[in-house]
Amino acid sequence: MFYGAMVWDPWLIVSQIVCLQCLYYLTLGLFMAILVGTRVSRLSLMYFFDFSTLTASTVTGWCAIVSFLLSSLAGAGYLLYLIERAKKCLDFSATLYIIHLFICIIYGGWPSSITWWVVNITGLALMSLLGEWLCIRRELREIPITRLRSNV
Repeated sequence: MFYGAMVWDPWLIVSQIVCLQCLYYLTLGLFMAILVGTRVSRLSLMYFFDFSTLTASTVTGWCAIVSFLLSSLAGAGYLLYLIERAKKCLDFSATLYIIHLFICIIYGGWPSSITWWVVNITGLALMSLLGEWLCIRRELREIPITRLRSNV
């Protein structure tokens, strides 16, 4: 994508949101399978969308918390390759977590656990700030200019 003339393309934005959301849940599923799946007899969507599973009082709850935070770190890498612009990282990160909030409300009601809010706000901050930092580093790299003719 060229950075000069930005054209508002709603299909591109929607496809970026869908790709980011799918990659986030795939990564969350991988980390949940590794960390939580070894501790419970049956891994279900409850661990993804029910606020009561994010608790600091059990080891399984801590494994779920770590899964969410690791997924947000991976999401920062996805922002680097899917979104590519530092100024858009907060927008796409917030959109991902707002969609996650709506899914959680539909699945298990309004999240009344303070731990759920702390984990998700921390994940949002990690994802957006690390994504912005990575994108800024890429945007500020020097552009190599090679000489076309070496005998000039």
